[in-house]
Amino acid sequence: MRPRPAPRLAAKARPVPPVTHSMKQIALDIAMARAPTLASFCAGPNEAAVAHLRLWTSSPTRSPVPTYLWGPMASGKSHLLRAVGEALREQGARFGWLDAGVHQPPVFDEGWAAVLLDDVQLYTAEQQHAAFSWFVQAQALQRGVVAAGSLPPSDLALREDLRTRLGWGHVFQLLVLSEAERRAVLRQAADARGVFLGDEVMDYMLNRFSRDLGSLMQLLDLLDHYALQTQRAITIPLIRSMLENA
Repeated sequence: MRPRPAPRLAAKARPVPPVTHSMKQIALDIAMARAPTLASFCAGPNEAAVAHLRLWTSSPTRSPVPTYLWGPMASGKSHLLRAVGEALREQGARFGWLDAGVHQPPVFDEGWAAVLLDDVQLYTAEQQHAAFSWFVQAQALQRGVVAAGSLPPSDLALREDLRTRLGWGHVFQLLVLSEAERRAVLRQAADARGVFLGDEVMDYMLNRFSRDLGSLMQLLDLLDHYALQTQRAITIPLIRSMLENA
């Protein structure tokens, strides 16, 4: 374990990001605490999809052929979609974003470099209309469309013209990392930070928080910061203390 700073220096440690007491809300806050990137995504069995998105975002002339990602909860769909947006933003490009929480979608902006559609299986009739309009206009201007949903295109309960367009380009099924793979990644990340995660702590993290690997990695960051501040090892009581004192 790496040496911890002396107590007198604790005030200089980085502040712990705010965490709520609701377990479900904690998972959300952790997932959004840092902008997702393609580099931070632990691909596992999903390497083909990640390699495709990495190539697409890095190309100076991004292909207009649409990409659709599908898979169950915790497979990393939203992480990858937001990572694509972050990559575009770093290049100075703007993009349209639509998910089920956008109740009044804006009109298509010709200045967008791409259109990103998340959780398409949840779209209302109005959102489906906006998504179809965005899709058609993006394609007319040779702009990319990257979308994600929980089902393959053929099984989506969406208007037919939108459903068929989501399925005619690159389609990737995302798989959830196995229990052993998640544990191995967490252990490797902890070792890289110079901290020790006991089996009981690992069990607690996997059973009490989101099993999405991106959320678990953010939780590890929060725990590492809090352990540095409090001069304590990462244990179950430390996790509980962090939540109580947030």
